[in-house]
Amino acid sequence: MPFDGIFAGKMIEELRQAVLCHVDKIYQPSFDELVFLLRKKDFSARLLLCARSGAARVQFTEIKRENPESAPMFCMLARKYFSGAKLTAVEQYGNDRLVRFCFETTDEMGDRVFPQVICELMGAAANIVLVQGNGKIIDAVRRSDPATAKRLIQPGAGYEYPPSQGKVNPKTASAGEVADAVLQKGGLPLAKALLETVDGFSPLVCREIAERGFGEDILTENADRETLIAAISRWRSCADQTAPTLLLRESIPFDYSYMDIRQYGQAVHNEPCESFSRLLDRYFAERDAAEHLKRTANDVIQACGAAEARIRRRLSARQQDMKRCAEKENYRIFGELLKANLYTVRPGSRAVTVVNYYDENGGTITIPLDPKLSAVQNAAKYFKEYKKSRTALQLLEELIAEDGRELDYLASVRDSIERCETAADLREIREELQEAGYLRRSAKKTVSKIRKNIGFREFVSPGGFRLLVGRTNQQNDTLTLRVAQKNDWWFHVKGGPGSHAVLISDGNEVPQDDLLMAAQTAAWFSKSAHSSQVAVDYTRIRHVKKPKNAKPGMVIYTDQHTVFVTPKQPEEPSGGKE
Repeated sequence: MPFDGIFAGKMIEELRQAVLCHVDKIYQPSFDELVFLLRKKDFSARLLLCARSGAARVQFTEIKRENPESAPMFCMLARKYFSGAKLTAVEQYGNDRLVRFCFETTDEMGDRVFPQVICELMGAAANIVLVQGNGKIIDAVRRSDPATAKRLIQPGAGYEYPPSQGKVNPKTASAGEVADAVLQKGGLPLAKALLETVDGFSPLVCREIAERGFGEDILTENADRETLIAAISRWRSCADQTAPTLLLRESIPFDYSYMDIRQYGQAVHNEPCESFSRLLDRYFAERDAAEHLKRTANDVIQACGAAEARIRRRLSARQQDMKRCAEKENYRIFGELLKANLYTVRPGSRAVTVVNYYDENGGTITIPLDPKLSAVQNAAKYFKEYKKSRTALQLLEELIAEDGRELDYLASVRDSIERCETAADLREIREELQEAGYLRRSAKKTVSKIRKNIGFREFVSPGGFRLLVGRTNQQNDTLTLRVAQKNDWWFHVKGGPGSHAVLISDGNEVPQDDLLMAAQTAAWFSKSAHSSQVAVDYTRIRHVKKPKNAKPGMVIYTDQHTVFVTPKQPEEPSGGKE
């Protein structure tokens, strides 16, 4: 990502409008994020510090992030040292991706102190370090290993800045000096030579300079010095204009920069933004939400995985038991043959060989006997074992069927997790698993709030009918069994996990195009969303029933029609909630 040293410098210019603000509140939405709420007269902003690999940045943000119920220890430390502090400066270290926020506050003794927050935004090594005024580290998001690290990042250690890479600073060096340093990198493509030589350049900018100067990324020995100087000068002219630019590919954010990017031609559209902070909000909004959901869903995914593994082990054992019980069908034959041949069994015999009249060829069979029992008692013993195995067989069939239904339920939960759009969706799934006993209950007080605030997905069919789609298994039950009326149409992907979709007909006839759209939507919100042809069953709500003691979202239905459709994402929801 092009959050390079030059971009960091331009962002710092924007952040300096928060100087003299006081820290009102501090949050830590995730492990590698801090949010400072800054206020002063006629100004307030949320300052986001992010040290996530691939997304490390500092910016003002308008996106409200969901915070954990209890603040992490690192957040508590930040609050102790920086709550109420005044921001006095925002500085960049050299031309590197290192931003220093300087504060002024008073300690417990009433003395003035000057703590700092230092954001190191260097790729996988990104970090947020809290530093006291005397240079001692308070703590960091990522602590270093004392045994192997070249720089010690540990509480109590003195903070040291990352070592310089010895690159040319394009802000202070002339275009000729930059060009001479680059041309010394013989044998390298020009873009790579720029990246290795010039401080603060991202790969995107290096490619852009090569493209604008030479029309391609040529080898350095083939680059003309005067042409390269002109290309670097043109970069300076563009960079000085400071135009936050979002790169869109098919209307989807693809990249961003502080200047227009031409290397992609017509394939990418350059869209200017009001500020660098809004540029980053737009670019990272969906990525951050997906990353946050992925992190917070870990316990749910692990619980589902552990439950599935446990059920599969149990299912395998039951199938083996069922196989053994099926083999005990021979016990009935032994009992019947003994009853028919009581006169041939001598007392104390350990076995008897008799004609097997169950054999079409009229062969013989040897029946093991207990010498302590009479022939009648041996026959009764075999009948008793047969009866026990038959009872066990019936019970195992029911238990195996129950295991299958439980695996289907967990598959539907996994499908719901994959299609979560908000943290509220995930909370409802977690509550569902808590009620089912797969997760320990931790926050009973949130149940009513969760269920009250989450609505179904809602769309409108071509004929103007409302189409409601459940987000979770509990919503599927509510939608199908409580909200929908008996003449409404119910849709579900055939033989796989997916959401319940209900087309509200209000007693009217529904055209075929509307039924097709509802089927395509049901296929989209299912495990088969990316298949080319998906079978979708649909029927009237009155034909959909929930079996007794069935898991959430599990129903049976009759009188269904089946249609094969290509899954299609519907237009944006209307926003209505039930």
